[in-house]
Amino acid sequence: MTVTVSTASTGPEPAPDGFGPFTHLTVPNTPLYRQVMRVFLVAKERFAVHLRPEDVYGALPADIRPADPEVLVAALDKLVVWGNLRADPDTARVTAVEDFYRKRFIYQLTREGEAAEEALSAYDEALGRRGALQAVALHDIVTHLRAMLVLAAEDEPDPAKAHLALDALASRFAALADNARAFMGSLQRTIDLHDVEEEVFLAYKDRLIQYLERFIQDLITLGGRIARLILELEEDGKVESLLRAAAGREAADASPEDSENAEREVYERWAARWAGLGGWFIGRDGRESQARLLRGRALGAIPQLLAVVRALNERRSGRSDRSADFRTLARWFAEAADDDARHRLWRAAFGLYPARHLTVDGDTLTARAARPVPAVTPWAEAEPLRVSPQLRRTGSYERRGKPRKVEDREERRRALAETAAKQAAETAAARARLVTDGVTRLSGLGELDPASFGLFLQLLGDALATWRPGMKHTVATSNDGSMEIRLTAATDGTTAEIRTPGGVFSGPDHLVEIVDLTNGDELLDGDRDR
Repeated sequence: MTVTVSTASTGPEPAPDGFGPFTHLTVPNTPLYRQVMRVFLVAKERFAVHLRPEDVYGALPADIRPADPEVLVAALDKLVVWGNLRADPDTARVTAVEDFYRKRFIYQLTREGEAAEEALSAYDEALGRRGALQAVALHDIVTHLRAMLVLAAEDEPDPAKAHLALDALASRFAALADNARAFMGSLQRTIDLHDVEEEVFLAYKDRLIQYLERFIQDLITLGGRIARLILELEEDGKVESLLRAAAGREAADASPEDSENAEREVYERWAARWAGLGGWFIGRDGRESQARLLRGRALGAIPQLLAVVRALNERRSGRSDRSADFRTLARWFAEAADDDARHRLWRAAFGLYPARHLTVDGDTLTARAARPVPAVTPWAEAEPLRVSPQLRRTGSYERRGKPRKVEDREERRRALAETAAKQAAETAAARARLVTDGVTRLSGLGELDPASFGLFLQLLGDALATWRPGMKHTVATSNDGSMEIRLTAATDGTTAEIRTPGGVFSGPDHLVEIVDLTNGDELLDGDRDR
């Protein structure tokens, strides 16, 4: 007798759907499917290609593992249908003819299933990313910019060195910008208490505030220096030669069909990256720099954090807040005897009363003063409201006619341009007025006009923002990189007075040196040493 054995038994056929590998995210038992796919990913990392159901069952976490192994087998078959896994007949353990007819499969990841898991892993990582304000990245950016200045000074910059320097700078800057965005987003969620428990927030608030203060100090100190280095590289097209050298080196690896336009496209990408770096640290076209906006957001977050702490303390001490007031008011509405009582409660809580007239003009107010009408007077018993015949007929007060002529705004544009030029001249004059010839005392600045005094307060604020207990000297650069202030505490305990048209500004005297960095002659001590 001849026995014919068929080994063509296969698993369920995958569904022909391009998004099938994501189906397990929208069905019941999603946690089980996710853990099963994770088991296959871990096995792949260990170079295990095929897994049997009992292998998967043993690798599942205890809290996810089903009590019945057949539930897992059904889940594996579903993943095969969706295209995440592939099922092949398991003939390795066949010992009898009957075993060929039993449903025995081994499973392995498909290309689609692996791609779906990689996408989900990237999603989970981005969703849980908190980010960080990287002060170290600011120091690294300064180092890379100085290295680029050295390269740009050469007659023919080395393409390899230029490409490596730009690539390192772009990578460091991209990490800084991405982490800053992620950190500020998570910080706002923390402030709103959307995804953090109160005890956790109160436990780390002090460290968070110290962290913000330290980053703000570094951003003030290094942001202006970075802006100045960027402007120095842009002078006389220095950075242009570096960008073209890097683009030429990168375009050398382009395929033959793309070689014609490769260098131009690569150069445009590098130019866009450089423009993004400049816009992050330098305000242009009337827009504030991203560094200044980040500094403002970080500074604003500190009082917001303190306000949240006060609110939590008040809530814990039993004081009422708005949400508690509304809950109490809702309970009063529910316990009111009838609608009349609810109306009275509404008027008492919100101070809203029935409207008696659509409009109130001078004549109406005069008539009301002469003959007051109680607020509870019904409409039917009150004096009639006079409605304009035109409003009744047309539904509008506007008169119809020819459209207005297009206004000539040239005069306004000219006035705005003159105002902008005047403000720029005032700023330049204020900058020139504040520049000191060496080290002087605050009391020696003399009388300042309003523009000079405003600029002085900004510089002084930047310097004092970096001041910490025990410090005797600090250096700060303005946000646009145009001025630098060097402040040293005086030891004689004198008081400085600066007179302005609006009054007298007084405080402890300090030794101060203010340098204009836009004239190209002054250098930071650190830059001069380097």
